[in-house]
Amino acid sequence: MPTPDDKTDGALAPETASSASEHRPPPTGPDGIAGYLKTLTPGPGVYRMLDAAGDVIYVGKARNLKARVQSYTRLAGLPNRTLRMIQATAAMEFVTVRTEAEALLLEANLIKRFRPRFNVTLRDDKSFPYILIRRDQGAPQILKHRGARTIKGEYFGPFASAGAVNRTINMLERAFLLRSCSDSVFESRTRPCLLHQIKRCAAPCTGEISLEDYGVLVEEAIRFLRGESQSVREMYQRLMEDAAEKLEFERAAMLRNRLWALAHVTAEQAINPEGVEEADVFAAFQEGGQTCIQVFFFRVGQNWGNRAYYPKADRSLPVEEVLDSFVAQFYDDKPVPRLILLSHDIANRALLEEALCIKADRKIEIRVPQRGIKSGIVDHALTNAREALGRKLAESSSQKTLLAALGERFGLARAPRRVDVFDNSHIMGTNAVGAMIVAGPEGFAKSAYRKFNIRSEQLTPGDDYGMMREVLSRRFRRLAESEAEAPVASDAEALWDHVAADADPPPEEDEAPSIGEVLPDRPDLVLVDGGAGQLTVAREVLAELGLADIPVVGVAKGPDRDAGREHFHIPDRPFFMLEPRDPVLYFVQRLRDEAHRFAIGTHRAKRAKALGANPLDEIAGIGPTRKRALLKHFGSAKAVSRAGVDDLLAVSGISAEMARKIYDFFHERRA
Repeated sequence: MPTPDDKTDGALAPETASSASEHRPPPTGPDGIAGYLKTLTPGPGVYRMLDAAGDVIYVGKARNLKARVQSYTRLAGLPNRTLRMIQATAAMEFVTVRTEAEALLLEANLIKRFRPRFNVTLRDDKSFPYILIRRDQGAPQILKHRGARTIKGEYFGPFASAGAVNRTINMLERAFLLRSCSDSVFESRTRPCLLHQIKRCAAPCTGEISLEDYGVLVEEAIRFLRGESQSVREMYQRLMEDAAEKLEFERAAMLRNRLWALAHVTAEQAINPEGVEEADVFAAFQEGGQTCIQVFFFRVGQNWGNRAYYPKADRSLPVEEVLDSFVAQFYDDKPVPRLILLSHDIANRALLEEALCIKADRKIEIRVPQRGIKSGIVDHALTNAREALGRKLAESSSQKTLLAALGERFGLARAPRRVDVFDNSHIMGTNAVGAMIVAGPEGFAKSAYRKFNIRSEQLTPGDDYGMMREVLSRRFRRLAESEAEAPVASDAEALWDHVAADADPPPEEDEAPSIGEVLPDRPDLVLVDGGAGQLTVAREVLAELGLADIPVVGVAKGPDRDAGREHFHIPDRPFFMLEPRDPVLYFVQRLRDEAHRFAIGTHRAKRAKALGANPLDEIAGIGPTRKRALLKHFGSAKAVSRAGVDDLLAVSGISAEMARKIYDFFHERRA
């Protein structure tokens, strides 16, 4: 597959007519686009449109690059979305490829990489979890896996969520007694762990089961995950009956428990249709210009879960176009099943099928079933998409109402789109952290959360004001720098945008709320945990950075720190309280509690890491083997720190040079 750097021939701007024009900015819109026609070829390829800031605003593919680009110079009949895109284009870049199928794959790759604002973009594209049974050890391990499949072993998936993987692994541990511990734990065990005691591990680490017998359990688990569940159950049923006839009741009970666990695993699969061994199902539903796409995964005849997506797309695009672009992007970095079922026919179905065959190096079929079992599966997925979009729209509408009321209570000019909430957490100044959570029209935007390790050594332990100053300075300094570097649109661009906006008006207030929008970097409201002191600090920081126009509110706990009696501090007015049953009060409490939860969780993780830190880990040359030998010989890291060079030399694997290094390390610490 070609890369974005292959055969790039459009990075240079068109030649100017005279030396005087060299000092003028290059033309934008159709005039600038027309300048590329003289150098373009009629072959297939991918093109990128860039704005004046150099950001990619659109990625497209074409069977004939020259004809496609030429179409952008003829404005008659083009939709308003395309007109806005053309006028915003200041430069173009091109990549030529051998076939249109390669162009489709490259287009999907570039869309996911650049996330252009005029393309349909896949918002949630994190990798799916798999179950991995590692084969690179004597006693294979079962674990959850994400990312590149570079570890030797058997992979099963994808699963729709980590929760589905964890539940399945738990059941498989009960059924087949496979180990899930890490290699370091496995190698260091001298007696069976708790999992063996509760009958969820065969304990190959301590020889409770031979490696040969453990290998039989592994093979049975692999057979089950490959879809041979019925034969595995029949085998266990037969063995249980044989054990009962021989009066081996303990063994019969063990086999019975395995059968129960296997039944639980298969019961987790909501739909197990016959005749669908390996397939992905895509069902798209659109309402009010918003789109939900449900993806169901079927492997080895079992349903391994589903996930709802809300791709970012222009409201004017029909559902078929959104689904077309979505499916191509979806398989950019994921394995392709043999069968793909769609709820709507797409224009590029044959081309996408060819491209995915090239990617997977085997036959791939894309179908839009009209009858039979497969049609029923698609209808079921479509129902889920409809219901998920309805819930999402209702949640967004409720959140939008709360944000509007919040802006009204705090005297804002308009309803905030982004609210940043800050909190600190520490114990007597130790392991101090700051936390920022973000809320928007769709609820908590967890991808925008930030944690801040307090770095300043000048702070007095427990100085909440100083910690708040550091956190706010680090958060908003970057915002101030990015806004200072942002280019200012020319008058011509502003006029064109105004005309285009008039021709294609934004949605009315009573229309469905937008889903999948990108939150702005600049908050419309900042909430800080604390009273007048924290508010003063926040205002000083924002004023120093030239961001004094961002509204700030301090949320202080009321008398006796009772929830519902919070005091709100706003500049230039006395503090006030909201009515006890005001929905806005509950909303602010949710925001504050979420910030507190995130800050406390971050602090606890940092504290736990500090408690678990071993000074031996900081000594160069001390790996797991030497560390284990030192701890076994001396009993603790503290005892190692008190040992002399001769005592250290008595430890297996510690040379004279290493003993001196360990001794110097601890004595330097005392200095």
